[in-house]
Amino acid sequence: MHNSLRIPIALSIGLCGLLAASAWSQSEQSQQAPSHGGATTKSRIVLESPVTNTPAEPAPNSAGSPEKAPAPANPASASASSAELRIGAGDLLEIAVFGAPEFNRQVRVSSSGEVSLSLIGTVRLAGLTTAQAEALVEKKLLDGGYFTDPHVSIFEKEYQTQGISVLGEVQKPGIYPMLGSHKLFDVIAAAGGTTPKAGNQVIITHREQIHPSQTLTLAGNSSDSTRNNPDVFPGDTVVIQKAGVVYVVGDVRMPGGFIMDKPVLTVVQALAMAQGANPTAKLDGARLIRRSGDQRQEVPIELKKILASKAPDVNLQADDILFVPNSAAKSAMRHGMEAILQAATGAAIYR
Repeated sequence: MHNSLRIPIALSIGLCGLLAASAWSQSEQSQQAPSHGGATTKSRIVLESPVTNTPAEPAPNSAGSPEKAPAPANPASASASSAELRIGAGDLLEIAVFGAPEFNRQVRVSSSGEVSLSLIGTVRLAGLTTAQAEALVEKKLLDGGYFTDPHVSIFEKEYQTQGISVLGEVQKPGIYPMLGSHKLFDVIAAAGGTTPKAGNQVIITHREQIHPSQTLTLAGNSSDSTRNNPDVFPGDTVVIQKAGVVYVVGDVRMPGGFIMDKPVLTVVQALAMAQGANPTAKLDGARLIRRSGDQRQEVPIELKKILASKAPDVNLQADDILFVPNSAAKSAMRHGMEAILQAATGAAIYR
């Protein structure tokens, strides 16, 4: 009887020991695991395949539904900012793929804006920034299955289309390699400034169609410098127009042609440039000769009333001619007075 009870007692003792060990293990795990609001956390092991590059599932948001990742933008269709440098025809590019030196090469962009690369063939890169071109080449390598995670770098070694053309009435017309965006005054300063024949009209033709051509009137007022100093981008053309010329002829002290260095030039201002009329001038007979197409029109100008502030001043246009005639009566009287003065002077000397 004593021997028959020995086996159940031993089994009971062993079972109690296993239960105690299990309870101790659970208490140790609960003490080591960090608690978040009193709730226990469970660890999960995620096995990633070394061959496939499958993206992980999006984490659920606060509402419990998984958040959708934003769709990647197509680099070929995305338009670059005008202030950034863009790839153009004739540019020399250095293209490299990390970990694949056999793919590295230097290519020049063709006149059609394309380059020929290994594995993926012809790719159009003109009009893209280097970052967009890198994304486009990476996408083509990934879509073709040539790389699982390509990293492409593109470096511009030579720029052929990033210059700004400055033409017209500047000291040094030409193409200036000014990378990035610049102000109009910076571009004019790079060309040596304007010539004495330069006018106030400036035409800016942008290479990109998203920016229409601009025609500006440069004023001498410094308060308009911000409005008349727009951004100029690589590939644009700046033309400084020649100033208009008005002509003052007739019985004036210094007849000739005068540059319209102001947006508005009046008859009185043009007469002042000619140093005024002579005493023998017939101010009532002044005429304005203006070209209208292939013909010329003569318009009477009441110059005497204008100088006396009894008539409004008249604005002149480029190629206008202000003619101040000579007064025959004043000339005869002046010649008579000169003859009398000469005779009186001679008589005084003879005596």
